Amino acid sequence: MEILKAIRCYHCGEEISSIDLLYDQKHFCCAGCKSVYQILSENNLCAYYTYNDTPGSRLDENTHLAYLDEPAIVTQLIDYKDEENTIITFYIPSIHCSSCIWLLEHLYKIDPAIFSSRIDFLKKEVTIGFKHQDITLRNLVQTLMHVGYEPAINLQDVTKENTNSVNKILILKIAIAGFCMGNVMLFSFPAYFGLSSLEKQFQDLFGWLNLVFTIPVVFYCAKDYFISAITSLKHKHVNLDTPLALIIAVLFLRTAFSVLFTNDAGFADTLTGLVFLLLMGKWVKQRTYHHISFDRDYRSYFPIAITTLKEGIEKPVAINELAIGDRLWIRNGELVPADSILMKGDAWMDMSFVTGEIEPKQKVLGEIIYAGGKQIGESIEIEVVKLASQSYLTSLWNKEHYTGKTTQNFNDSIAKYFSLLVFLIAFSAMGYWFVNQNTYKAWAAFTAVIIVACPCVLALSTPFTLSAILSVFDKKGFYVKNTDAVEQLAHCNSIVFDKTGTLSTAENASVNFLGTLTVEENKLVVSLLNHSSHPLSRQIVKSLNCTHFYPISKYKETAGKGISGLVNNKMVYAGSQRILPFEIQTKQKSGVHIVIDRTYKGVFCVEQQWRTGLSTLISILSKQFKLKVLSGDTNRDEQALRTFFAPQTILEFEQNPHQKLDSVLTQQKNGEKVMMLGDGLNDAGALKQSDFGIALTDNINNFTPGCDAILKGSSLPYLPNFYQLSKDGIKIIKISFAIAISYNCIGIYYAVQGTLYPLLAAILMPISTITIISFTTIATRFFAHRNKLI
Repeated sequence: MEILKAIRCYHCGEEISSIDLLYDQKHFCCAGCKSVYQILSENNLCAYYTYNDTPGSRLDENTHLAYLDEPAIVTQLIDYKDEENTIITFYIPSIHCSSCIWLLEHLYKIDPAIFSSRIDFLKKEVTIGFKHQDITLRNLVQTLMHVGYEPAINLQDVTKENTNSVNKILILKIAIAGFCMGNVMLFSFPAYFGLSSLEKQFQDLFGWLNLVFTIPVVFYCAKDYFISAITSLKHKHVNLDTPLALIIAVLFLRTAFSVLFTNDAGFADTLTGLVFLLLMGKWVKQRTYHHISFDRDYRSYFPIAITTLKEGIEKPVAINELAIGDRLWIRNGELVPADSILMKGDAWMDMSFVTGEIEPKQKVLGEIIYAGGKQIGESIEIEVVKLASQSYLTSLWNKEHYTGKTTQNFNDSIAKYFSLLVFLIAFSAMGYWFVNQNTYKAWAAFTAVIIVACPCVLALSTPFTLSAILSVFDKKGFYVKNTDAVEQLAHCNSIVFDKTGTLSTAENASVNFLGTLTVEENKLVVSLLNHSSHPLSRQIVKSLNCTHFYPISKYKETAGKGISGLVNNKMVYAGSQRILPFEIQTKQKSGVHIVIDRTYKGVFCVEQQWRTGLSTLISILSKQFKLKVLSGDTNRDEQALRTFFAPQTILEFEQNPHQKLDSVLTQQKNGEKVMMLGDGLNDAGALKQSDFGIALTDNINNFTPGCDAILKGSSLPYLPNFYQLSKDGIKIIKISFAIAISYNCIGIYYAVQGTLYPLLAAILMPISTITIISFTTIATRFFAHRNKLI
């Protein structure tokens, strides 16, 4: 038997299972991919395909862009505009390879009105400059869509919030501290190796220069440590910045005293080196992901404009300009942006992303439709009764619903005890020398103990360890918001799961046919479904694996209801019960019903599958956590879920978003540290309130609610490994602290005697720092390997 090799689309690389469009001796899966190739070919841009195989993506034509002609909306989107030129930045999720960069940087060949395009690959952003008199913003977006790079434009774009992940002020402080440290080290070398008679002439000069270089380091670069320390003390709390600020101040005062009154070099090298390393640790701690947003709210879910009806005339209006009483025209597949009342049309609302309910719900005239629902079917007319910012959906993000996360990291928890111990030793040493009537040594011992007992190693080990763990996580598809969130993960002892999209997935849905179809009838049905772009149709066609199709005529598609057409002289209907030409009696209401020449044949049921390895995952987690399921869907899958979970596990269904939030709050009041896994807006409140919220997605570029981490669906089986590595990370930090204490004991031995010289301090600090960073790096890789993550 001959095995045929699968034909793949020349543009996007997807397997061609239905229509095979041939153009220029190349195969394409759809008209969109073919049209993109034609555009590139006509503009001599086919080099796009030489950098990577199948670099493109499918073209989605179903987009309404009339709102981009509205000046008020355009003004909120653009970065810059003058008499001739406009500059705008788009986020384009489909940027993924060098071919994408090459094509987007050659947009000027497609339209000369585009005079510049600059790509930020990590952020998946393109900044485009164009002549607005020659090309409108709407035409620019259409040009990007036609070549397969549709920008993601939503309501959050118009706020122009500062999304720069890199703290430029911090980088400037690091640069200044590094510059000053390098110069101080240079002027201190003679003191390290012994002063010759020539160098002694410059000893005072070197001391004064070192003092000058410490001034910007202390009063500018280290300013935040003093602010943080003062703030914490005002709130009767001691954090790690408190002893750090004290040590920086003591180092500066000792250096100033030495230079001004004793002609010694002081501790300028230790001071500048300390601040530089602390700032580097802070920079590492602020590491994040450029292309992922963890703080999305309702504005990321909504488009920036909606179609309003005024005296029967359609006009796009920005959502933030909607008023109560406005009439809106909602087409098939569009979102309802504000709580409204149905005034006209047959409304079938998909509320799955808001409530978790899978099946669409029919609304009657006069019934309220909540924001966030998606219309499936014909266009409807609704009237706004609440502003978008006051709707039921946006209330999921209102601050009054949340108690706030009062987590304390390891550094801050130990800082109080560390500071008390240091002061006890320092005052004891000072008291001893006062009793022995040696005032100079008393003050020298006091300041030396403060200097040598520096917790800088602790301040460095935490960000370096947790940042290394973040690197391990992201290679496995687990994107954690920041290093503090890793510590929150390690402390969790309870997990709450959503069901739909979390425990189940639509990626490999099972397709079953309840009824009887002959081979010929099967071919008729596939030929009809092959003309529909609906996800259900594509899944059924894919499952039936048919390679030959009949031509079709009289094709008709009713949005949200189904399709019909004349196939091989037989009239075929496929869709919901609402499109069928006669009433039928069947227990299976949902699914794709099939009628051939007025004879009911049965129904295709497309069911979501449980995620791979779910049984093993739940078995492992149940030994470490208290588990719970909160689903917005009905309890039809309760028996199936019971086979995965222990009998005592709580499974609750038909839970609205506020019920999920209240449930998490109750668990936290009972002392539990809750980890929440969800995927939709109905989980947004619970995700935000939980101690560690994970948004599960099969595509990280898709919308996910605000969370502490984003986890790829395929990486869910690694959740126990991620948790264990976070606990191991805390263990590494504690061991690092023990190593640091051993170094401090050596320094304190000399400090209490008042004989801590600058050279000894300059040696101890880099040695301890190198030791700790090396240890954290090696230990992190060891534990990652032991947890089977590398």
